Amino acid sequence: MNIDRVRAAADRLDGHVRHTPLLTSPALDALAGRRVWVKPECLQHTGSFKARGAWAAISALPEADRARGVIAFSSGNHAQGVARAARAYGVPAVILMPADAPRVKIDNTRALGAEVVLYDRATEDRDALGDRLARDRGLTLVKPFDNPEVIAGQGSVGLEIAADLPDGVQGDVLVPCGGGGLTSGIALALAAEAPDMRVRPVEPEGFDDVARSLASGRIERNAQAHGALCDAIITPRPGDLTFPVMARLCGPGIVVSEAQALAAMRLAFEHLKLVVEPGGAVALAAALFHGDALTG
Repeated sequence: MNIDRVRAAADRLDGHVRHTPLLTSPALDALAGRRVWVKPECLQHTGSFKARGAWAAISALPEADRARGVIAFSSGNHAQGVARAARAYGVPAVILMPADAPRVKIDNTRALGAEVVLYDRATEDRDALGDRLARDRGLTLVKPFDNPEVIAGQGSVGLEIAADLPDGVQGDVLVPCGGGGLTSGIALALAAEAPDMRVRPVEPEGFDDVARSLASGRIERNAQAHGALCDAIITPRPGDLTFPVMARLCGPGIVVSEAQALAAMRLAFEHLKLVVEPGGAVALAAALFHGDALTG
């Protein structure tokens, strides 16, 4: 993974994703005790940054592979990103989603034209099911974070941050973190374009595999894989591709409580008029309630 790949992905994304702004609020600055910029990827197509990585990955496929179709595993946000990109390219998309995924995300994925296959994550082997479908139909798997083109696409967020921040700003960039695709992509971009900014992964309590992995220097797993309020960023462990990037470029992880994530959701709505899901709100929660762990 390198900055050239991130820049190439950004070029392919041009005109297909939104360049989201950096928002500020004096009230949030006062609560945090410092200037806070919020990049609202909830305003992105499909409602999350996942639209970037999905488009980057599908646009990079050889034409013959893309024409046969794609398959993805997701509880919702990656699913919608892949479905949207596949529809734009006119190719089939099969999405494996847990039966307990939010109903609105299942419905939205189907509305984007994908075939949704539901599975019971407590009793069924998702990987085995996906392997069989991919093999039988000749589909290409688009992983949600441990895919170089997905990481590169998410890195476009970092390029936008570097371009939009005022000159001379230094400090931490707080990133909601599951498997690390967004975190590692932003870290690659900022290392090249804004080296005075340090990426900090943020996770919810009980699902802090990245924070523990960065502290120990090896990949750590979560004890459970579901059941959290912040379902959008719950993964078993960091990715094999994402972790080395995070270990090289990121600062220590920050862990927030579910109560802090909920408070950040409320404050984002009150002061920025943003509707943010819990997994996305953890970064704002870190800025507001963990100031003693931050720089800048």
